[in-house]
Amino acid sequence: MLTKWWSRSRRGPWSVGAVLASLSVVAAAVPATAASQTGDGRTYYVAPSGRDAADGGTARTPFRHIQRCADVMGPGDTCVIASGTYDETVVPARSGTAERPISYRAAEGAQVTLNGTTPLRGWSKVTGNDVTRIARSDPYAADSPFGEAVKAGRIYSTRADLGPDVTTVQVFTDRKMDVEAQWPHPGSDLLAPTLRYAGAGSADATIVDAGLTRPAGYWDGARALTGYWYISGTGKVKSSAVGSVTLDVPPPCVHKVVPEETRYALSGKIGELARPGTWFYDPTAKRLYVYSEDDPGRHTIEAKSRTLAFDLTGTSHTTVAGIGLFASTIRTGASSTGVTLDGITGKYLSHYTDITQGATDCGTTVTRGVADTGIVLDGTHNKIVNSDLSFSAGNGIALRGQNNTATDNVIHDVDYMGTYAAGIAVQGNSQTVTHNTISRVGRSGINLQWNTVDGLTPGPDRIAYNDISGYARLSLDVAAIYTCCSAWMMGSSLDHNVLHDPEPATTLTTFGISGIYADNGQSDLVIANNVGWGNREGTVMLNGLGTGSHDNGVYNNTGGMTLFYVKEPGQSTGTKIYNNVGTIRGLDGATDGGLVLSSNLPAEVDPLFVDAAQHDYRLSDQSPARNRGIALPGINDGATDPAPSLGAYQYGAPKWTAGARR
Repeated sequence: MLTKWWSRSRRGPWSVGAVLASLSVVAAAVPATAASQTGDGRTYYVAPSGRDAADGGTARTPFRHIQRCADVMGPGDTCVIASGTYDETVVPARSGTAERPISYRAAEGAQVTLNGTTPLRGWSKVTGNDVTRIARSDPYAADSPFGEAVKAGRIYSTRADLGPDVTTVQVFTDRKMDVEAQWPHPGSDLLAPTLRYAGAGSADATIVDAGLTRPAGYWDGARALTGYWYISGTGKVKSSAVGSVTLDVPPPCVHKVVPEETRYALSGKIGELARPGTWFYDPTAKRLYVYSEDDPGRHTIEAKSRTLAFDLTGTSHTTVAGIGLFASTIRTGASSTGVTLDGITGKYLSHYTDITQGATDCGTTVTRGVADTGIVLDGTHNKIVNSDLSFSAGNGIALRGQNNTATDNVIHDVDYMGTYAAGIAVQGNSQTVTHNTISRVGRSGINLQWNTVDGLTPGPDRIAYNDISGYARLSLDVAAIYTCCSAWMMGSSLDHNVLHDPEPATTLTTFGISGIYADNGQSDLVIANNVGWGNREGTVMLNGLGTGSHDNGVYNNTGGMTLFYVKEPGQSTGTKIYNNVGTIRGLDGATDGGLVLSSNLPAEVDPLFVDAAQHDYRLSDQSPARNRGIALPGINDGATDPAPSLGAYQYGAPKWTAGARR
């Protein structure tokens, strides 16, 4: 019995770090144990000091692994987890019911971590003889920064089987992620890497840069990461010379290197291993090299070895509360319902450095990680609340399926590969995303895409009361809340969001940075009562390219907007722009496409906010935006004036606030 459950728990990946509480689950069709009996079910206990052969029924006789709880619990049962680090993937044997859910909870005051890594030991200092051996396959290794670092006694190595794919290797020193050796050295901030740009003379698949001073042939076979406009891509260097590299294919989607605007980085060469916090992995020799200023044995060095902390893909009516995740995540499945994740603290949820995944054009280059990274909630009527999620190559949260919820979460430092992954990637339909605080993301804070779910009647999404900042760090043509392309959104509401202070990685161009961006023909949206500042294109941007911007209601927003491709006859029928405050760009001729504008405060009129310098955009007593709005029930109720106000705050009404409420 012990062998059976253990082998299953080791199949999948897992990592956690947080606080323990109690969990309830009934042992249906399981031999009776001494588990403590509650009114609704049994309570089991887990602790690092426990034994899986114990009965798990008291805090004095706990199981050793959470998986042991998962094997015996049934509807109504609870698993209470003591402080500690648990190196496992938990795969529940059964689900709870709506009336009697199963619960996994951190014990009161406990710090519980599900860990997705394996420690690395047996480090030895790399010597000149080692460099001579390495140079047989890489003749540039000796006369390189790596060779100099070996002479300085800074390079160590150990044997490690991390798999054949270097692009999924993730290494940590003392619980902080190290970076793969590359040029230019990116630094330690994943969302603010040092960037290098293709220089004059670059074209098609060739990057020209005077900073490429390594010898001819040095970069042959290296991996290349490129980024331009909204496209990031990965490929290989076919040939290299002093001052240039030529890729095997031009960057996807754009099919060209754009001088001064294509950013790039090169990796996969041991010669660049010469900075603290960097590593190089040789999958053929199964050897990991690190740069360390002292003995690595004095530190905790780990490599990611599991993807999931909890595999809930076949599970329903289950609660996971107060749990921490490290280098792993949680995933539900298409049939999951009634799953609650509460108070999850997750760090380093997902990792990869290959974006294109073999695609020959845009394909996964844009969408890599959108559907399957971060905390993935698939199915129906599942929710994640009160959680703190950080560091992910892809999403913080992916909402798939229908009628799922993300509320009161704090999410930051995600999408560090700069694709359409986001703080929260919203797919499916009928999803609710409210009161989240999202900051420091590669592209969008929220990426809203529309999909139907087989067998279920679609409905509108609600994206409201979110505070989003620090977006556009690694991509352009982007927004705090981005939605695309040519979908009819059934009245989905984007309302009462505060969208501010984007941080574009480049100052060469800042095209397309807005608070909310309805791109390429998104229609039937309600965009109301949003506030933005620091956005080049304003709080709202409508792009009618494609099927047109139809039946959108843009009401009572503060911070201005931009209109694209809405002027051709029939291109913007049914779209109404009422009661907004701020400059509207692209206004000339917009009504020719069917757009209706009314009661927007003219750009030349000062709205007289309470304190615009401190981003208090309520209306002062003297504001000309008072008492001038078109009444829109459910949109601009609450003003103490006879008529509604313009902008996002009704005069005299209590000020609404956005972001996580904790």
